[in-house]
Amino acid sequence: MRFKSTTGFAAIVTAAALALTGCGSSGSGGGGSTNADGKVDGTGKTLNVLVGVLSQYPEQQKQWQSDIAAKFKAETGADVKFETFASANDELTRIQTSVVSGQGPDVYGLGTTFTPTAFSTKAFVTLSDDDWKKVGGKDRFNPAALGISGPDKDHQVGIPFVSRPFVMAYNKDLLAAAGIDKPATTWDELAAQAKKMTKGDTYGIATGYKDNFDPWKFIWAMSVQAGNPLVDGNKLKMDDPAVKKAYETYFGWLTNDKIVDPASVGWSNSNAVAAFASGKAGYLMMTTATSIPTLDKSAIAGKYEYALMPTVAPGETQSKSDGDAASILSGDNLVVADYSKQQDLAFAYIKLITSKDEQLNYQKTFGDLPANAEALASLTDPKLKPMADAAAKSKATPFTGAWGDIQLALLNVTVQSVPDLAAGKVDESALESRIKDAQNKGQASLDRASKG
Repeated sequence: MRFKSTTGFAAIVTAAALALTGCGSSGSGGGGSTNADGKVDGTGKTLNVLVGVLSQYPEQQKQWQSDIAAKFKAETGADVKFETFASANDELTRIQTSVVSGQGPDVYGLGTTFTPTAFSTKAFVTLSDDDWKKVGGKDRFNPAALGISGPDKDHQVGIPFVSRPFVMAYNKDLLAAAGIDKPATTWDELAAQAKKMTKGDTYGIATGYKDNFDPWKFIWAMSVQAGNPLVDGNKLKMDDPAVKKAYETYFGWLTNDKIVDPASVGWSNSNAVAAFASGKAGYLMMTTATSIPTLDKSAIAGKYEYALMPTVAPGETQSKSDGDAASILSGDNLVVADYSKQQDLAFAYIKLITSKDEQLNYQKTFGDLPANAEALASLTDPKLKPMADAAAKSKATPFTGAWGDIQLALLNVTVQSVPDLAAGKVDESALESRIKDAQNKGQASLDRASKG
């Protein structure tokens, strides 16, 4: 998932959206007449679509957008104008501005963990049976991908676009040279194996502590696997000992175990991928199928495989979670703005890009797994099997409008700890203080969301 929230965002946008509720429709609106063959005629109209920049594949994204725009033009007569954002804060600002003004993009691409916050704004179309038919029917999609489209099956805003379950990649040669016959299944075992592979400028683990999105996912996974769900009804449990243990483990790879490159303090995920691709790391953590196009053209092509990330919390011998929590339920959803006057065109666009052929083309180009069930079932690359396993063993983050703020609070503990990590030690009292602050801010957001 690429998205995060800003503190208080859910409350601000929800209030603004409530003021606009009477301005928008609760279902599909116009945006083109329908021909006798059932296709939407959007001649002379323009559909505005907001998506995130794919920094790993910028040229490929431009080409994909050009190709899709041409196909949509041929099918509907309408143009597509793509707008992009380069950061989560930029994306959230765009949504906030659109909600307040009641105008903006017609279609938004949202990360799955941000969907609950978007739902809470009431600014996006809650999908009717007729809306689902316009995008090819709900049964077009892999059922697991619908797991966080809304709070329940009758109130959904998110139409699945791609699935992006998280796994770890491993260098087969480095594991074999260290006498390791299979990838680790517990976080303790992972650290032990990584120590065996750490020699000279080669490290056991590649990860990016300064990545804008990944650090909180480690804490979420370890905490949930320890039996602490983080959100329990209206109570936030970020101050649970399992959360502190998770941070200590994650930070300890650098400060105590010395199994990650010290430079990783300043790395994003792309830097970690590059290190692994050069053969300088045994494991690449928190990666997805999007790394395949890069790794298959790298020095370790044919020498790496994927596996589930550990599903047993630090210090434990078995998971205490209800399910393995191998990954967050991750991917991208497409939502249609409630204020849009182009809703029929929006659904026609979504129908096009979630078709089997277009989903397979996207997967081949960018690596993301299709949300289209038929397309997903047709994939035969054995490297993708661990992703499919991770998808089946994924666990959804809590469906609350406060989750964006909670997610950011989790991330901010790492952000605030980066200077300490660079110095080689995170003080225990400082860590406890940061977690307490995160708990207070997250609970306040949860309280606001509960009242709303």
